[in-house]
Formats: sequence, C-alpha cells, structure tokens
Amino acid sequence: MTPHTPTPTAGSGMEEQHLLVQRAREETLRRHRSDRQAGTEPPIRIMARIVQDLERDCARRGLHPAAIRQGVVNRTIGDIDLRRVSECEGEPGGPADYRTLAEELGIALPGEDLGGYVAPGEGHRWLRDQMVSAERTLLAAGYDPRVYDIHGVGNPVLRGLLAEDMGAWGVEASARHVALGLGAADCIDKVLRGIAHLARLDARPPGAVLFAAPGFNIPELQAASYGYRLHSVTTRSEDDFKLTAPLLARSLQENPDISVVYLTVTNNPTTFAYAPAELSALQGVLRHFADRGRRVHLLADLAYVGTGPPDEDRARMRSLASATDLADRTIYVGSWSKTHTLTGERFGWAVFGDAGFAAGMGASWTNSVGSLPGEWQLRFMAYHALFLERPHLIDKIRALYRLRRSRLRRQLELFDKEHDLFDQFYLDNDATIYNWSRLRPGVDCFTVFEKTGIAGIPGSTFGYSDDYIRFSVGILPVEKESERA
Repeated sequence: MTPHTPTPTAGSGMEEQHLLVQRAREETLRRHRSDRQAGTEPPIRIMARIVQDLERDCARRGLHPAAIRQGVVNRTIGDIDLRRVSECEGEPGGPADYRTLAEELGIALPGEDLGGYVAPGEGHRWLRDQMVSAERTLLAAGYDPRVYDIHGVGNPVLRGLLAEDMGAWGVEASARHVALGLGAADCIDKVLRGIAHLARLDARPPGAVLFAAPGFNIPELQAASYGYRLHSVTTRSEDDFKLTAPLLARSLQENPDISVVYLTVTNNPTTFAYAPAELSALQGVLRHFADRGRRVHLLADLAYVGTGPPDEDRARMRSLASATDLADRTIYVGSWSKTHTLTGERFGWAVFGDAGFAAGMGASWTNSVGSLPGEWQLRFMAYHALFLERPHLIDKIRALYRLRRSRLRRQLELFDKEHDLFDQFYLDNDATIYNWSRLRPGVDCFTVFEKTGIAGIPGSTFGYSDDYIRFSVGILPVEKESERA
C-alpha cells in the first residue's frame, strides 16, 4: 500500500476524519515539544519539521486528503504558489478569478489544470517570444547574453529600464547606478560584501550593521559572515514595531562603529510600512551624523514596496529619494519575488544613489556571481515588458493579497473565539503577505498549531518575543468560512 492510498479509515465520515487528523497532530506535537525545550534547533526549523512529519503521518494512515488539508495548514512559508491559487470571486474568467494569474504571468504550461481552469498557454508562449525579442535588442546594443560578462552586473539595457522605473519614485538613476542580482537577498549579500571590501581597502574594520527587531533575519547571517558586528535594536508595539528617529540617534551615538542601517521599508514580519514623515525623521538623524563627518549607509530593502496601495508606496519612496544630500550613501534593493509573485524567478536589483559608489561596489559582483545567466536576463526583460504592457496584473496581485489577508484575519478571529489564543490581531498597512499577532500568556506557536492546525512562525525567529506569531497567506489559499465545514 502506498502512503497516499486511502485505507478503510478514509471511508469514515468527515467529522471522524477531522478528529483523527487532530489526534495525529497532538501526537506529533508531543514528540517534538522536547526538541524545543532542549533548544537543539531554531523554532522555525522545528515547526517546519513538525508540519512535514505530520503530513507524512496522516498520509501513511490513509486519512482523507480534504481532512489533512484542513487540519495541517502550513502558514510558515511566505512565497506565493500561483499553481495552487484557487480563489475565484464572481464569474469564472472574470477580473476576480485569481486562478488565471498563473496563465496571465506565463507560469502555467499549455493545458495545465489550475483548480478547474485549464490554461491555454498563451502567456507562456508570449514570454518566450519576448525573450527572443529581448535577445535581438541586446545584440543590437552590442551586448551578447551568451558570453561571459566581465563586469557581472547585468546588461545595460535592463539596468536602464529599471533605473527609469526608479525615476517614477523620484530616484535619480541611470544604468550606471544599477546592478542586477538573483533576488533581493543576493543583492543585499553583495552590498554588504562590497562595503566590507571597501573598508578593508582603507585598513578599517567593516563596523556594525544596525538591525531593527522584529525583522527579516537573513541579512544578519550575511553580515556576520563578512565580519560585521550585529547591533540589534528592539522596537516597540506602540511604535508599530518601527525604528524611530530617537532610537536610531541613540544607537548611532552609543555605537560609533555602526556603518550600515538595514531598513525594511515595508516590514516582514510585522506588515507595517514606514510613513513618509517617519522616513524623513530617520534621514534627519543620518544627516545630523553626516554633518559631523560620520558615514553611515542606509540599506533600504524594498522587497514589499509594491504590495500596498500605490499612492502610499509612491509617497514613501519619494520621501526617501528627496534626501539628495544622502544619495551617495543610500542603497535601494528591489525584487519581484513578493510584489509580482515571482519568487522562483529570482529577479532582483540594487540601485546606488551615487554612480561612483556603484563602481566601487563592482568588485563584489564580479568576484561573487562572476557572470549573470544570459537566459535569466532575457526572462527578466520579458517580464519587464509584460508588466509595462499589462499593469493591471499588478493590481490583481495586490487584490489577491488583500483577499487572503482579510480571510485569514477572519479565520483567526473565529479560532480565537473557540480556543482563546490571541491577545491582539495587528492590522496591516494593506501590504505584504503576512499576519502578525500577539498571543495570550501561556500560548505559543505549538499551542496554536495543536488547537487550529495552522502552523505559524514564532517571534523569536525575527529577533523578538515568542509572545508574537507570524502567519503567511502565501503557499496556500485561505478557505472561506463555509469551506471549513
């Protein structure tokens, strides 16, 4: 018998099936709780392993797939899986039929079944045709994507297009200011490597990087690998978990080795975004220290700028760009992974406010990636053409995120009435693909999973307290209330 072959157990009523999944969940958690108490692994890895083990155990027992889907819901992963989008609001094929996104973005293969919608494959073929057109454009410009690129920063045509895009946000840039990378994380890694390299050329240590907690922690691991000291600043819930100007000023005053401030403009995990006035206040602090001869780089992570209301995103970006006197120490890192649901494509870029500084960072690109893949650059250009021609797709992606966030919030509220789990549901700034909530005393992420079947990530993963938990609306759709019967 294969693990996915239903046993006679699967013939039981669905109510009994749900109880069997719940029992399996409780048994799995009992086995794994000791790992957490022993501190042998980070909580995020323990939770990921619990989910995986439980799904396998339920399948091995032959429990009904529908009961498993409702009783084991992995909300730890942030990525959007377009092939698993099942939401259709209104008429099939209409503007709120989100199943068609995989077809419209060229992800779906011709004839692929997407939750009952069969993709014709036109989007897939369109992208392929655009890649041919992009290659002809590059060859005409004297750039051959099939040969080694000694500079490693990507072709000048695409870099120029991305610079124009930044110009719409008020950032003055040309192709010389832009370097391509395999996603935002890759670009951040290269930036930190480059700043550390420039410091060593001046016989200086790289210094420290300031990280606001809770926050995305991959850059912390990157910074540590290049010899930076990590300086963590704990934010407050009453400040919407944001780095404030007084907190930044005190940190810089007390820590003269801070050379980089890492700032997620729209935050993961908290879902809050900085307002223009808040960004201006932070830049005012950096200006104060710059006037006294202190050089501190602002590394602005824009990974979720584009998931929120366009006018608000534009306002916060124009606020950042308006500080032209700080341009030579401002670095923007962008990506289409989350904003355009293209995580697997790894489309990212860095924009340096000063072309001279960008040239100085070139060694980091050349000595790491060597040469960016030619086929990857062509696909990047094809997607750029797609979103220029069909900007309504970005609006549709935002609408899907909004729908899933509201459904998840409602679902958590219903579970809270039943199990008394949450102290506070934090409202997002209509952005990101997450929910950030505070748990009641005595409740942790494992309790939530045991009672609801929803697996989230504890706050300690992001340098904060386990009183908080982050859920993602990414990989899996959020079921309607009626679908949980």
